[in-house]
Amino acid sequence: MHSETPIVRRQSKRIYVGNVPIGDGAPIAVQSMTNTKTTDVDATVKQIEALQRVGVDIVRVSVPTMEAAESFKLIKQRVSVPLVADIHFDYRIALQVAEYGVDCLRINPGNIGREDRIRAVVECARDKNIPIRIGINGGSLEKDIQEKYGEPTPEALVESALRHVEILDRLNFDNFKVSVKASDVFLAVQSYRLLAKQIIQPLHLGITEAGGARSGSVKSAIGLGMLLAEGIGDTLRISLAADPVEEVKVGFDILKALRIRSRGINFIACPTCSRQEFDVIGTVNALEQRLEDIITPMDVSIIGCVVNGPGEALVSDIGVTGGHNKSGFYEDGERQRERFDNDKMIDQLEAKIRARASMMDQSKRIDITQE
Repeated sequence: MHSETPIVRRQSKRIYVGNVPIGDGAPIAVQSMTNTKTTDVDATVKQIEALQRVGVDIVRVSVPTMEAAESFKLIKQRVSVPLVADIHFDYRIALQVAEYGVDCLRINPGNIGREDRIRAVVECARDKNIPIRIGINGGSLEKDIQEKYGEPTPEALVESALRHVEILDRLNFDNFKVSVKASDVFLAVQSYRLLAKQIIQPLHLGITEAGGARSGSVKSAIGLGMLLAEGIGDTLRISLAADPVEEVKVGFDILKALRIRSRGINFIACPTCSRQEFDVIGTVNALEQRLEDIITPMDVSIIGCVVNGPGEALVSDIGVTGGHNKSGFYEDGERQRERFDNDKMIDQLEAKIRARASMMDQSKRIDITQE
């Protein structure tokens, strides 16, 4: 029931990665990257399918060798989500995956050698309408830039990015997006702020090598949250040393918290205290697992007592307020006559949420048909 955020987005050029629009006010796309061996086609396809089930918009696949390029061809044939090929140094791999239908090339023009090789990749991308992502990383800056600045700085990352942008500008190619990632939150944030003022291309956000599931999620939420709240960013990837599925979940959670893009259920739950009348933590954890398949945007408040429960329920699609033995049930901010048995809370609440999601989806389909 909460309205969308009033954040004013930075103006940027629109590009497309497959059928996914990036930039110029398009929904911020959530990306992830496979961590399987690309040559293990079955394992990679299985992971991509798992990512699709949690809503990923774009998936990046590392293609380090020509053998991996041949595997990429088979992977591309078996999945429907747009695929980005991550390529370094060998321009021939870029040309090969372009023939196999890649949706985007992650390749820094300056890293693939001579001018004729760069031109070959750019002309191929232009011919097949394939966008390029220039990906700058604080841990792998060019040697001369490292020597000039002594250490990674926002100015160093932006200078590296603009060096690659200049190559594409010289070749009259503007179908690209840029990232300036760093593992340090403030370094990344300031780099993106500086770059956002100097180019009109879409920006791909990320805190690279952020860490494990918990610490990496916190770093990413802080860094990307700061930028997104300022209207900076057109697509994002959460980089975790964890299952890539968790990257997608965290990405959507960040967008949901900022009310930028809603997908699935936004659970509002109390941290619990001795006033709780039912097992709030167990209920929320169980429902999060059971309802991962629900993509309908919905606010669900689960509060263990009557101190904050009614207030949260009033601004939620569905709300539960803890009471002795039986708990109050709200829908659309109105208290219902029906009450939930505390020991059957999970099953009863799941049924209500699924029914609500079905009703909302049906209503949306009717609206689309009438239009």
